[in-house]
Amino acid sequence: MRFPIPFFIALASVTATSAQGNCVSDAIIVFDGSGSMAEMGFNDINEPRIFEARRAMADAIPAIAENRRLGLVIYGPNGVDECTGLDVRFPPIADAAPRILNDVNSLEPTGSTPLTEAVKLAAQTLDYQTRPATILLVTDGKETCGGEPCELAADLATNGFDTTVHVIGFKVRGSFFSWERDTGNSYTEAESVSRCLADITGGAYFNAETLDQLIDALRKTLGCQLLF
Repeated sequence: MRFPIPFFIALASVTATSAQGNCVSDAIIVFDGSGSMAEMGFNDINEPRIFEARRAMADAIPAIAENRRLGLVIYGPNGVDECTGLDVRFPPIADAAPRILNDVNSLEPTGSTPLTEAVKLAAQTLDYQTRPATILLVTDGKETCGGEPCELAADLATNGFDTTVHVIGFKVRGSFFSWERDTGNSYTEAESVSRCLADITGGAYFNAETLDQLIDALRKTLGCQLLF
């Protein structure tokens, strides 16, 4: 049965509050390895985002992986051009924490942000049309490779067996202020345009600015209520 997109947006307010607790479905983390994860200095980021992301993953993922099969997709590096760096490191497996942390810790961020294709690849890896599937997108920005995340979200919601995408926007930056204005900051915080992936599929969206907020968002999207 097909439903219009607003139907799924209406569901988001109900299902996003219960992101925890569904540990039955396998999950894949789609991790941002694009060049902006190494960015620092000019927009109130005093160290590369990847440093805090690694610490957050090391804190949250081991306990989550004890109770849920996890896989990993990384986008950004190792492509033949800026937008072809898409890598299924491994599909969901038991006790995945060591492999996830090793891959994230050894990551050298580069390339652009083909996040739509990365989420689609994760969904296909999870066989989303025939099995329940949970995807967590961790991203610091917007789609930069021409993908349409909202169109993908509509397809996942309509054609998926039971597909949920959660999104964590980590230190997402919006438009820059003019240096001539007395704003106190050189940037505006923003939501990732990929929020619609969560809204339309009934997932949760989190803005994370700090290490603790990122850890909390990882636990709430992938963990079980009985753990936290």
